[in-house]
Amino acid sequence: MLKLILNNRKYIGKHYMKQKIDSFLDNLILERGLSSNTLQAYKNDLYQVCNFLESQKTNNWNTVTVDTLNKYTNIITKEKMYQETTIARKIAAIKSFFSFLLEEGEITDNPSESISSPKIGRQLPKFLTEEQTEQLLKTAAKDKSAEGIRNYGILELLYATGLRVTELINLNISDINLNSAEIKCFGKGAKQRIVSIHKFAVQALTTYMETSRPKLMQDKTEKAFFINRRGERLTRQWIWSILKLLAKTSKIKIPITPHILRHSFATHLLRAGASVRHVQEMLGHADLSTTQVYTHITNDHLKKAFEKSHPLG
Repeated sequence: MLKLILNNRKYIGKHYMKQKIDSFLDNLILERGLSSNTLQAYKNDLYQVCNFLESQKTNNWNTVTVDTLNKYTNIITKEKMYQETTIARKIAAIKSFFSFLLEEGEITDNPSESISSPKIGRQLPKFLTEEQTEQLLKTAAKDKSAEGIRNYGILELLYATGLRVTELINLNISDINLNSAEIKCFGKGAKQRIVSIHKFAVQALTTYMETSRPKLMQDKTEKAFFINRRGERLTRQWIWSILKLLAKTSKIKIPITPHILRHSFATHLLRAGASVRHVQEMLGHADLSTTQVYTHITNDHLKKAFEKSHPLG
């Protein structure tokens, strides 16, 4: 009987570990809108890590150590003979996954932080043009229903602050001060930061609070700032669906996700002359190098503008 119980506990451990990977993949679909090929690659990469950990008698993500992960990366780097781009993707998948676990409270420390990755060219993030963003906002503003007013407020806030989707859905009424045009949000690792809100976003959120939220509200004790038609806190899937619908209505052909709006926010700020440090603080990036990727986009933009306008161009 004891052997049977232990076998069941071992099975539950394996199930738990891969279940968390599946939850992470669902999050990638909703937050970043990744392609099916990329998602399948991430799934294969993380399941491979999971199988390795199980071979090391590790059946809980919270007990994974830096030494164990280093042992795995040494194997894929030296013994498996993967290409550098494949190794970089596998390590990126590991880092993203453990950041997700930390954000979700599944682990208390991130053992993947010290893992090094091969130095290869960094892919620039996708973003909307200023014209596409304006088109999206104008389309959203036309819907005067309770949910339409809420959706417009969500869009204005995402573009005005560059919030992550998790930060957005976790906002409570007490976190937003429309009088001072500031919001308090909790980023990765439960780090708190104060972000200023543009006046257009303040207007949209004020309208939502005064006219839309009271119509949607069913439970007067609900603390969530953004709620659905049942008066409950929105989910990642709700936000993703809202943006997908707005993109379709706006006839914008590229997929629009909260992450793309975050990239658009950062890129447009830098093009307008904001400092990298300022943008870093607003985005909640722990490392400046994460923010500096946007400078490559703005530099490319300036180079093209220079070549186009130069008299010898």
